[in-house]
Amino acid sequence: MGRRRSKRKPPPKKKAIEPLETLFNCPFCNHEKSCEVKMDRQRNTGKISCRVCLEDFQTNINCILVFNGMLDLCQSHGSDRTFMET
Repeated sequence: MGRRRSKRKPPPKKKAIEPLETLFNCPFCNHEKSCEVKMDRQRNTGKISCRVCLEDFQTNINCILVFNGMLDLCQSHGSDRTFMET
């Protein structure tokens, strides 16, 4: 009579990392997939620029909230289209 072998649980599966989108709809001209996001990790800045209406927005990288920062600034300024935050 031997003792029973314990069953080992399999290791947890690793979650697949999904890449974030880099193209968004422009809040100014409403064109689809016209705003492009570029992250410069050495300078710690993120820049969004629209290829159609040529609006741009630049801010410090704070997690991944660059596009949300642009939308918040658009809503707070209303119709004022000329801004640049650094």
